[in-house]
Amino acid sequence: MLTTRQSLAFGLGLTAIVIAACSGPSGASPLDGTGSPNATNGGPHDGKQGARRHAPGSNSPPVAGSGIFGAPLAELTAAELKDFADGLEEFQNQETPEGGLGPIYNNTGCFVCHSSPAVGGSTSIRVTRFGKLTAGVFDPLSSRGGSLLQSSSIDLAAQEIVPADANVAAFRQSTPLFGMGLIEAIDDSTIIENASRSGVTGVRGTVAFVTDVTTGKSRVGRFGWKAQVATLLHFAGDAYVNEMGITSRFFPEENAPNGDLARLAASDHVADPEDQVDPITGKGDIDHAADFMRLLAPPPALAAAQSGAGDAIFRATGCADCHTPSMKTGASAVAALSHREVRLYSDLLLHDMGSLGDGIAQGAATATQMKTAPLWGARASGPYLHDGRATTIDGAILAHAGEAAASRNRYAALSSDEQRHLQDYVNAL
Repeated sequence: MLTTRQSLAFGLGLTAIVIAACSGPSGASPLDGTGSPNATNGGPHDGKQGARRHAPGSNSPPVAGSGIFGAPLAELTAAELKDFADGLEEFQNQETPEGGLGPIYNNTGCFVCHSSPAVGGSTSIRVTRFGKLTAGVFDPLSSRGGSLLQSSSIDLAAQEIVPADANVAAFRQSTPLFGMGLIEAIDDSTIIENASRSGVTGVRGTVAFVTDVTTGKSRVGRFGWKAQVATLLHFAGDAYVNEMGITSRFFPEENAPNGDLARLAASDHVADPEDQVDPITGKGDIDHAADFMRLLAPPPALAAAQSGAGDAIFRATGCADCHTPSMKTGASAVAALSHREVRLYSDLLLHDMGSLGDGIAQGAATATQMKTAPLWGARASGPYLHDGRATTIDGAILAHAGEAAASRNRYAALSSDEQRHLQDYVNAL
């Protein structure tokens, strides 16, 4: 059983709330930096030279519009369904050192962390973020490999550790990707408008303005625990380089082990950028992964989501103040994404969560700010909260703090039957 602690020891005096005893794919804790070399022999991935390199994935794409987790959006064209299938194939691929994996990384393929209850979902696998907080100012220790620890390496000499001067560390688990294309298609102006509204608790969120590396333009962030990413192509490129060590045209430089360029040079044997664009399709691996996420259907809601009792309690407690039930997409080149209702249950804004914040400043978010997590598909995305500390919806609500304290207190004051109605409602979204 995972347990929460108020401090993280391992001899460094770390101060953020974290979860103990997390093991990565190699069986080692990501906090002690002892993940062993982890080269896989999974997918046939023989180099990053632009052409599609690997055989079709073992799992066939689900039927569009089938109402199951992991299906593509309904109403896709034949070309879009092919894009989804190609993207699913790439998403299920396992990287190898010969193809560019590493030299430091967290896992060997997208699907490893995004597989439950179907490819594109989440898992309880977590990564470690760290930094140094001095007089209220957060330093991500970028020169020493921060703020993300890569817990595995293809060469023991390249293995990263949490620097001794880090005094903040936190776990984050993977977020589900279902319906991400619909979220991407919501106009920036719609999210900005959310920041001007306040509900029964009077809470208002903050817009996360970030730079989209694929265009160089300022956009409204909406992906990641800190709303630090605005588009799915950026999201894919960031994940490839930071989680798998695969460089691309948008992220052409490798992460050096704890910032040590000499250790990087000694262990990096594949020319960058490793993900090259296919001259025929005009796409690289990150484009295919972005296609898969963009065309992935949202989680299927259950009939109980229409429960009048649960919905009324959800709104009366103030949950809907931040977990906005619905937004609309704008115009999109993909008809299935254009002018659609998105029942995501999030305002996509940053909120000061007090003690529930992870202590890591990132993008536009402060150390205590977190993006409102979408609730759709909650029944299949536990454990809950950014670090997985809550095993139930009830536990997740009661752990809310900061701007969410008023809603938490209203929930705590409900009768047991009313609490159960609300829990059933959230589990049906």
